[in-house]
Amino acid sequence: MRRKKNAYKAEFKSKVVIELITGQCTLNELAAKYQIAPSTLSAWYKQFQEGAAEIFRKGSSDQDRILKEKEQEIAILQQKVGQLIIERDWLKKKSNEIFGPG
Repeated sequence: MRRKKNAYKAEFKSKVVIELITGQCTLNELAAKYQIAPSTLSAWYKQFQEGAAEIFRKGSSDQDRILKEKEQEIAILQQKVGQLIIERDWLKKKSNEIFGPG
């Protein structure tokens, strides 16, 4: 029978890693306290260290840039859809005036 893989939220991971950084408990004590494998906690700590520099980087990240581009594209497409709806309604109205309903 397979064991269920735990999925921890980012908030929980950061809370535990910050507890580890403060030095109030050792890695093994925290692992026992939260019932996490010490190797998992070590991996979280390593990820935290590697990602910490990203917080202080200047300028927008690639993800922010991509998100802005997608938002602009969505706005343009929504405007185009609105324009096409207006044109369709106008053509339907004129068609009914010229050829009659149906």
